[in-house]
Amino acid sequence: MKVLCPGSFDPITVGHLDIIRRAHALFGEVVVAIGNNSTKNYLFDFDERVELVKGATSDLDGITVEAMDGLLVDFCRERGIRAVVKGLRFGADFDFELQMAHMNQEMGDVETVLLPAARAHVTLSSTIIRQVVRLGGDVTGYVPGNVRAALGRKFPQPR
Repeated sequence: MKVLCPGSFDPITVGHLDIIRRAHALFGEVVVAIGNNSTKNYLFDFDERVELVKGATSDLDGITVEAMDGLLVDFCRERGIRAVVKGLRFGADFDFELQMAHMNQEMGDVETVLLPAARAHVTLSSTIIRQVVRLGGDVTGYVPGNVRAALGRKFPQPR
């Protein structure tokens, strides 16, 4: 079964990759869709985020990466995808994802599967990664190597 793992991935983290890998183990084929959220200000532009996710998932079979513009239900309908997989870190994630799940079900007959974040990744977010890097911190271990390099180009550290 083909499923969708959508997100803005600004940037993709090891927590995101864990959810993608687990979705793959459960369902076989995963489309990772990079979208734009009109309420967010991005560090990486749309094309950069697509390329970073492609690089971070290039060693994973059964994973494809696509840019998504428009409604998630339309994206799914066009590709024959019937389910979305999302990761949950804490209660606020659940509250938001439940609303989205209901809307996607009603608008496009798309089901939602919610996976709890692995204990090691429960406090990890792209927002925290961006903040740590802006303040000169080391995010090795929290992001894939290609993302760490891209962050280093955005925020060069003095030697």
